[in-house]
Amino acid sequence: MSIIKTEGLTYTYSPGTPYQKTAVSAVDLDIAQGDVVGVIGHTGSGKSTLIQHFNGLLRPTSGKVFVDGEDMWQNPKEIRRFRFKVGLVFQYPEYQLFEDTVYKDIAFGPRNMGLSEEEIDARVRQAAAFVGLREKHMQKSPFELSGGQKRRVAIAGVIAMNPKVLILDEPTAGLDPKGREMILGQIREYHEEEKNTVLLVSHSMEDVAKYAKTALVMNQGKVFLYAPVEEVFSHAEELTGLGLSVPQVSRVFLTLARRGYPVNPNVFTLEQAKTELLRVLGKGGSDHA
Repeated sequence: MSIIKTEGLTYTYSPGTPYQKTAVSAVDLDIAQGDVVGVIGHTGSGKSTLIQHFNGLLRPTSGKVFVDGEDMWQNPKEIRRFRFKVGLVFQYPEYQLFEDTVYKDIAFGPRNMGLSEEEIDARVRQAAAFVGLREKHMQKSPFELSGGQKRRVAIAGVIAMNPKVLILDEPTAGLDPKGREMILGQIREYHEEEKNTVLLVSHSMEDVAKYAKTALVMNQGKVFLYAPVEEVFSHAEELTGLGLSVPQVSRVFLTLARRGYPVNPNVFTLEQAKTELLRVLGKGGSDHA
């Protein structure tokens, strides 16, 4: 069953002016409930414009967006309801923190949903636990925290609304490798427990390969590829032609295959690389070394 569906979705900035630009053009998508989708594309490909349609921040110039089977813009007065179903965490979300304690910041969304204080408290604590925030953090000012901790507070604030879809726009931007692994690992644990849908917008092909099940490649405002991750990364040369960089391990195995080594060229994670090398060596692949 699809959780988000678009039909002919088109969005044009500054229509009727010299600055008119169509950022998304005739996009048809069907995103399945419970999927983890990596959204990739170079700057200007339309991916950020696209995801802002999924929670109603932008209204289509033409076409439709359906969330959980409902036409999002059939009644514009109800658009706020969809923003609770589809939570969007912007790039550098810590810049959006504004309350005087971590607890209040995480509670802001649930409170705007009109929930009881008991339910708000339960959601705040559950969301904080999901992202690895401890009780000692809850009464601190978010501005006293490290960059990675601020990022977790912002993500927890969206998770606390219990959205059916969680969209994260470059959630690891500016973080060191340890911080990246921590954030993405916590998002994966959250998805595994909640069974909701996650869209991960990222410039890191390694992150998409490791954490996503499906990949959506945008190019010039259109869908270039939308398929399981392994199928998308099998188009390494085409992706490179778009200015995208496939995972480093994929480049290694593509090169090995071109040179005649009996390896599967469609390898895109270190775990797959290890398995493939053991398979080849176990079958006498050492003869090619």
